[in-house]
Amino acid sequence: MAHAVLAVVAIFVVAVAATLVVNARLARVETLGPAASSADLRIKEAQIEEEAHGVRWRLKADQALIFEDEGRTHLKRVHVNVFERERSWTIVGDEGDLYQASKNVEVRRNVVVTSSDGLRLETTVLRWQGEERRLWTDAPVRMAREGTVVDGSALDVRMGDEATTIRGRVRATFVKGPAGR
Repeated sequence: MAHAVLAVVAIFVVAVAATLVVNARLARVETLGPAASSADLRIKEAQIEEEAHGVRWRLKADQALIFEDEGRTHLKRVHVNVFERERSWTIVGDEGDLYQASKNVEVRRNVVVTSSDGLRLETTVLRWQGEERRLWTDAPVRMAREGTVVDGSALDVRMGDEATTIRGRVRATFVKGPAGR
């Protein structure tokens, strides 16, 4: 009986060892580097410049990945300058997309807009619709200028109408200037 128990234990140990060896050889290996991109074209230090409706804009990105089938260019470290006759804006963000057919742009993650007249806007995503001349986000937004801070849950700017709407629960803080302004 002792030999039978010893034989069963030995068979069990060999089976467990064989299972561990087979599983170790079949285990998936994850790469630590960046995932390979299926982009059709990869451009380092990309720059695009256009003018329409009296507005000139220049878009720069550390990297642009062009997906021809989607009609989309994915951008990394986005920097956009917009110039009108009387004002200019700078928009920065960590990433974004440019849609070739419509020229619509979406900038995401750590988006900051500054204007030549002192306005600063912060959000996580900002979209430009060229046809409608509309700048908008449905993400929380903060606008600040000269002691005034306005927080809201969405923003809609219609350039043609020169109308800006902040939606949701809006909170505005006004700080009185040193001269009683």
